[in-house]
Amino acid sequence: MPRLILFDIDGTLIRDNGAARDAYGKALAEVYEFSGPLAPYDFSGLTDEQITHMVLGDAGFAAAEIDERLDALWTQYLRGLAENVTEERIKVLAGVEELLERLTGMPDLTLGLVTGNIERGARIKLAPTSLSRYFSFGAFGSDSRDRVQLPPIAIERASKFSGRSYSGRDVVIIGDSIFDIRCGVPHGATTIGVTTGRTSRETLAREKPDHLFDSLEPTEELVGAITGAP
Repeated sequence: MPRLILFDIDGTLIRDNGAARDAYGKALAEVYEFSGPLAPYDFSGLTDEQITHMVLGDAGFAAAEIDERLDALWTQYLRGLAENVTEERIKVLAGVEELLERLTGMPDLTLGLVTGNIERGARIKLAPTSLSRYFSFGAFGSDSRDRVQLPPIAIERASKFSGRSYSGRDVVIIGDSIFDIRCGVPHGATTIGVTTGRTSRETLAREKPDHLFDSLEPTEELVGAITGAP
């Protein structure tokens, strides 16, 4: 049965060792003159726009004021991110390349991304790795502020890319945060949680994903969960 496999990026495929957060903090200071701390915030699973409204809203900025300068923020952020993203900082997580290689060898599976990163930011993060070649399309934080709206966008793009139709359990979402799981539930997708990010196993388990793994290293077990094979 054809299946669409959608991967989150941060904490699922890679760890950027602060490259994005550092660039984002500097961009906030440049565009909004924001100098507050970012360390208390967990950005896991949120879209870049959601993060910005959360941080700046807590600092007293009005929503309209935030939106007015978003384009300038992304310009500054992407410039800093491109400078920060190096092979030394971007690390592919254990088991990821082996799993992706195995999945791409299965003709009924199509791989894509579903991430809160704006698209250009996502591509910059993946650039130092060999992972970009596995993902021709995806749905990104630049497509919608609401993470729940991203799976249908990815499905539409996947259908155009592959010529196949996907719905419900045909769609598999793999991620490390509660929002990766939650964005799949309204669409009936199969959800796979992985505890390689900042979210604990206990917290992910409370979301009741269809499958829960401690890493992407057990390739064959993951393939079974993705394909529904016993």
